Amino acid sequence: MRKMLIIGATSDIAQATVRLWAKAGDSLVLVARNPEKLNILQADLKARGAPVVETITADLNDFDRHEAIIQTAITKLGELDGVLVAHGILPDQKQCENDYSACEAVFRTNFLSVVSLLTPLANYFEAKRQGVIAVISSVAGDRGRRVNYIYGASKGGLNTYLEGLRYRLAPAGVTVLTIKPGFVDTAMTAHRKPKGFLFAAPETVAKDIDRAIRTKKGTLYTPWFWWWILLVVRHTPEFILKKINV
Repeated sequence: MRKMLIIGATSDIAQATVRLWAKAGDSLVLVARNPEKLNILQADLKARGAPVVETITADLNDFDRHEAIIQTAITKLGELDGVLVAHGILPDQKQCENDYSACEAVFRTNFLSVVSLLTPLANYFEAKRQGVIAVISSVAGDRGRRVNYIYGASKGGLNTYLEGLRYRLAPAGVTVLTIKPGFVDTAMTAHRKPKGFLFAAPETVAKDIDRAIRTKKGTLYTPWFWWWILLVVRHTPEFILKKINV
């Protein structure tokens, strides 16, 4: 059975994913900011069959703690077979347009904190010559759009970073998976009403993530139809995008 580190473990997608892993008998270390939510999730995962479930409470914007978090996780499990990075924020676009500090906070959480965490993790798995690094990004990073370009830029930078990391770690046998969900019915998107047919349940996304990790995919669009949607979006001429409110 695998030994997995989950960063941002109380997010809806992460919770749905680790429930699958608990059922499969994986040992888990959960990292998140809210200790009460961590304790509830820990008890749930043990009840579902996980032999070991450890927790670490941390603010992931405290970059100085990142090395210690990773070392603690390795100590708790003895070693790591993989990591799922699932934390992030969806900002108010208008606020970011008028307040640089709000814009900076998006990049610190969605991009820089991930790079800070993955720098030692990449070195660990590279030295081990095996492992998986899976990171939840977004389809929003594939192209800039007027309605969410700050969020999209933070995810676009992350996508490029992960792509380069994937090429670097491939000779060491390490899988780097970029997870690009479309609209998912989570707490982050609770303000979006009504939710149309494009919205997926976290459980659907979790099954796709689990399958992609086990088959060592490099990039996952989830649900599957977002690959086709983004194919169209990426090839839509700029003069058209300038005229429509997307």
